[in-house]
Amino acid sequence: MADFTEYKNVWVYCEQRQGELQSTDFELVSEATKLAGEIGCKVVAVILGDQIEGLAKEVAGYGADEVIIADHPLLKNYTTDAYTKVLCDLSNEFKPEVLLIGATNIGRDLAPRVAARLHTGLTADATHLDIDTKGYVEFLRESSTIDVDNTTFDYEDRNLKMTRPAFGGHLMATIICPRFRPQMSTVRPGVMKKGEWTEEKANAAVITKVDVKLAAEDIKTEVLSIEKAANKLVDLIGADIIVSVGRGISKDVEKGIALAEELAEVLGGGVVGASRACTDAGWIGSDHQVGQTGKTVHPKIYVALGISGAIQHTAGMQDSELIIAVNKNESAPIFGVADYGIVGDLFKVVPQMIEEIKKAKAA
Repeated sequence: MADFTEYKNVWVYCEQRQGELQSTDFELVSEATKLAGEIGCKVVAVILGDQIEGLAKEVAGYGADEVIIADHPLLKNYTTDAYTKVLCDLSNEFKPEVLLIGATNIGRDLAPRVAARLHTGLTADATHLDIDTKGYVEFLRESSTIDVDNTTFDYEDRNLKMTRPAFGGHLMATIICPRFRPQMSTVRPGVMKKGEWTEEKANAAVITKVDVKLAAEDIKTEVLSIEKAANKLVDLIGADIIVSVGRGISKDVEKGIALAEELAEVLGGGVVGASRACTDAGWIGSDHQVGQTGKTVHPKIYVALGISGAIQHTAGMQDSELIIAVNKNESAPIFGVADYGIVGDLFKVVPQMIEEIKKAKAA
């Protein structure tokens, strides 16, 4: 077992692509400030790339106390070999207690390889993180059926508690890594709230440029070109207005989706989301899915059409600023999280909603 006293600080691997940081980086740094505050340590952002020193203040403004810059021509484009070696070298040298990586396509490729080389564990696709046990207990009180008042907890436990969906989203599992360091997790994009960027934080951060030991023979692949796909995917995470459809559209799927699209448009250029039942049935693409096994969203307005409100779905949208639900079943769980509920057939209710919104806009 490692000497845990050697390990300190919460690290965030900040992914950049062609010189641009990803939104997940800012969410993770914001979350890391909470975790670091619970154990009294620093937040360290780590950026790998070529000529990327100018990105340091961009991420530091969200709360990073230090930004480590690993700058090298061979890191210009992401390759598994190069990025794994450099991140492992840095981890072995500086020994972070926690290492967070966004669960993007690149993050899901990089994290398991880093964990394997560092001989530590990895929790994939976490949706909630705690170190302080008291905070974790409050999370369980609000988000689970566990009788926390009659359950014994170790309030001295400093392990990172990494919670993620399991068994297709039907259960939530909390995983700890008590025997090895660093404690590693990939975190699903959109689930952590991005803090506020400030010039004061950006200027206060320490920028550390490290000497990267990397040679061409360390890399077994060569990037010949980067081709950007032109596929149009819905941006649920960045949307202010989302109109989601559920199993309630089954009697006329095409019309149900068309109504959702029209309602989203008249509300102000919103996008269409869906429950897992819709994506599993093939009615709509998986990039529209909201929930524990889809995307976690925080729009200003969330409209749920024909969605019952199972915990797998509500966990992904319950933090929306305003929730409006339309469902024929007055006992549907979705009404428990909705600010406004309408009991009725969505095929009759939605056209009336669209008409009234148009009238209000015209007036």
